[in-house]
Amino acid sequence: METPEIIWNVSDVNRAVREIVEGSLLPFWLRGEVGSLTMHRSGHAYFTMKDARSQIRAVYFGGAALCARLGVANGSQIEAFGNLSVYEVRGEYQFAIRQLRLAGLGDLQRRFEELKRKLAAEGLFDQSRKRPIPLLPQRIGVVTSPTGAAIRDFLQIINRRFPNVNVRIYPCQVQGEGAAAQVAQGVEFFNRTGGADVIVVTRGGGSMEDLWPFNEEILARTVAASRIPVISAVGHEIDFSICDFAADLRVPTPSAAAELVIGKRRELSDTLTRCGKDLRTALQMRLTRLKGRLDKASGSFVFREPIHMVEMRRQQLDELENRLAGGADRLLIRHRARLDQLTGTLEALNPRRQLERGYAILFDPAEGKPVTTSKVAPGRRLQAQLADGEMTVEVK
Repeated sequence: METPEIIWNVSDVNRAVREIVEGSLLPFWLRGEVGSLTMHRSGHAYFTMKDARSQIRAVYFGGAALCARLGVANGSQIEAFGNLSVYEVRGEYQFAIRQLRLAGLGDLQRRFEELKRKLAAEGLFDQSRKRPIPLLPQRIGVVTSPTGAAIRDFLQIINRRFPNVNVRIYPCQVQGEGAAAQVAQGVEFFNRTGGADVIVVTRGGGSMEDLWPFNEEILARTVAASRIPVISAVGHEIDFSICDFAADLRVPTPSAAAELVIGKRRELSDTLTRCGKDLRTALQMRLTRLKGRLDKASGSFVFREPIHMVEMRRQQLDELENRLAGGADRLLIRHRARLDQLTGTLEALNPRRQLERGYAILFDPAEGKPVTTSKVAPGRRLQAQLADGEMTVEVK
């Protein structure tokens, strides 16, 4: 019997190839040059990785932001960690990236993380050590290159908003060998001379190698030890340096640093202007009310004829005195009549008046109480109370 033919569809083949490819190799690091870079709005990055003879498609899911922060562009040399996979829809194999770094920066990144952990363990980055930025700095010390774009952007904002602010620039190298020491000397200079209320350490963006002086230990310790508050404005918004962590405040760009140091000044100035207007309005309303009261009082009868007010009050006192005297007399008459009435009632109820009419009250000498019943045993002796004396009687 003939073996029946097995007919595969395309999807089955691509699925089988994916399982074979993904299961044949463990994840690994791949080095190459970036080409055909696409940063998709979904947050994924698509590009090719190539060398002198070959290329492979690569995808970094959710990696567009990191690629932008690292400055990955067409022609960049990168090192990526991931695994081979197959995109079944097109039957293409590709490199699925999990981690990515610029080629040659692996050692710099390691040194960055090691120094960051070391200084953090010593407490140099603790929030409790941060000094407050002055509200109204009169003198601003800037440590930067005098010819870079950073100082131009900084001064442009300062001059546009507050041209009378005193800005002092300490010129130094901000890139290359010896730059970290020069920046540190600038911070020390302002601390030694007391020539600034706040220090701004700044430079524009660049690669990790360009920004490396701001990741040196000498600069971090100098910034942390500064008695004057330090603002770190290094690179672009996505760049972070060791200097940022050691400074009292980190801002994303040199322009943001200028906005910060004078922004509060502008805010306070606007607040004072607004309060001045409110105060003038309130005082004017108060004066208007007081003037109205004064005009009303000056036209009143009290101020025009004060003697008549005194005489009127005196007359009222006389009337009250008369009313008080008359009320007292009427009250005495009423109370005297009531007293006479009560006296008459009391006299009418007096038992002695009954005795004077010939009546007597019999008392039981043993009990000392009046006898109120006729049921008294014969022969019992009682005491009789009369109007003019007593007598002893015997019951027959």
